[in-house]
Amino acid sequence: MLRARSSAPEIMDDAAQDFAAFSAALHDLERINRMSLAYRPTLRWLDALARRTGARRMSVLDVGAGGGDMLARVADWGARRGVALDLAALDRSPHAEAHARARHPGLPVRWITADLFELDPAERFDAVICALFTHHLDEPQLVLFLRWMESRARLGWFISDLHRHPLPWGVVWAGVRLLRMDPMVVHDSTVSIARGFSRADWRRLAAQAGVPARLRWAFPFRWTLAGGTA
Repeated sequence: MLRARSSAPEIMDDAAQDFAAFSAALHDLERINRMSLAYRPTLRWLDALARRTGARRMSVLDVGAGGGDMLARVADWGARRGVALDLAALDRSPHAEAHARARHPGLPVRWITADLFELDPAERFDAVICALFTHHLDEPQLVLFLRWMESRARLGWFISDLHRHPLPWGVVWAGVRLLRMDPMVVHDSTVSIARGFSRADWRRLAAQAGVPARLRWAFPFRWTLAGGTA
């Protein structure tokens, strides 16, 4: 079970989903992310990046930004750390921006609704972050994405995503049902884990991409991959 990555589709990736369904799923995904400490690895990496580079101002792009919850935490981090931020969010779903603006009114974010591989080549950022998104990509896309991250980030880039393992699969399977979460989340949550990664997966993908990167474990059941200076 789960020895290899699943190619099963997630409902959220279906462009036919309407705003109400998409927004309800994003609401419950934020709950899961809070409970599973999903924001911590990215915020710790940003802290290390600011400390090592001495940056007092930073442009940050969040790839697969979803409901904007990560960037809301990044904005709070910048305020605490005294780092002025220029925030940008990239997501191909128009529902993502609509949900985020309703959920986080006043959050100073430039939204880019586009496929990541169609982003203007001139667009570059000090830091590029990506949390719980890469499992949506197949392996050829992932190799291209790692190269994309390397080319877009001036100071560094950071990926955080799920460890593919029966234990988190079972915990999540039970948890989303006990908490009566949205049906899309009930379906997609375990599919996401099945589409997740092992240590060997990330090492192989980084080698295929030819991208220097540091692979680390993050509690609970996450792998992080970082390139650049932090």
